[in-house]
Amino acid sequence: MADTSAPARPARQAVRTVVSRVDRISPHVLRVVLGGPDLEGFPAGAFTDHYVKLLFPAPGAPYGPDFDPAEVRATLPRAQWPRTRTYTVRAWDPVRTELTIDVVQHGDSGLAGPWAAAARPGDVLRLLGPGGAYAPDPSADWHLLVGDASVLPAIAASLRRIPAGVPVHVVAEVPDATEQQELESPGELTTTWVHRGEAGALPPAEEPLVVAVRGLDFPGGRVHAFVHGEAVAVRELRRHLLADRGLSRQDVSISGYWKRTLDEDGWQSSKAAWNAEVESDVDQATGPPRGRVGYASVGSDADPGPHDPRATRSTSHS
Repeated sequence: MADTSAPARPARQAVRTVVSRVDRISPHVLRVVLGGPDLEGFPAGAFTDHYVKLLFPAPGAPYGPDFDPAEVRATLPRAQWPRTRTYTVRAWDPVRTELTIDVVQHGDSGLAGPWAAAARPGDVLRLLGPGGAYAPDPSADWHLLVGDASVLPAIAASLRRIPAGVPVHVVAEVPDATEQQELESPGELTTTWVHRGEAGALPPAEEPLVVAVRGLDFPGGRVHAFVHGEAVAVRELRRHLLADRGLSRQDVSISGYWKRTLDEDGWQSSKAAWNAEVESDVDQATGPPRGRVGYASVGSDADPGPHDPRATRSTSHS
């Protein structure tokens, strides 16, 4: 008997995709390429931080991966509705109708990581989307792209849209050098890799990504910044960029993709309250906003890891 305790919103049309191939691009990242006729006319649009919501059957649900979300919502209790995990689109090829996502593995935990590790060509995956809100401003004097491993797909996609010769600085946090990825851009690219090790929660000001950004020498001119990743680190970076550096809110796309200690279900249920607290932080330091900074909706499959405060940095230029 269906759960009628709360009205259900109409189900959005889910796209049926089929796994084309799965490649391991680093020790903890799997690249999944999806195809299928339902991707014809996929509305990629102008944004470079596109995300899609992957749909997985609920544990113990009486249906497999090739399900009709509308039928499930209409006939089954809420506890058996599909689980969603949100991932940024690494690449979209409209000619081959192939959608690429990168999945960071966290051992055997989570939904998407174990699924990607077991995925084989021909497997069906339903998804919703895309969403998105950011693209590099071609009129900016330079660009700053900051994030952890969950943000690298959006950073890579955004780098391809930086105008030729325009400076762009990437600050990217990964566990160690084996997780670094090749990044390319028509712009004048500088990449700073921050190695976090297996560190768990740290005081916000000691987060390696925060320390790295605080240590940057900003060039002159107007910067367009894209800063996303773990919510606590991003909150500290938001305060730093808007209050300490004096960036305009209109020149910043910044929000938490995920929060340490929470899976995506927990993060999404608490995100609105968290964002309100974050807004209040900066309002107190800079005054009421004339416009709100955009919030993305990308989450993470991550579970908290063991505490290890060691972190190293390396810088590369290309």
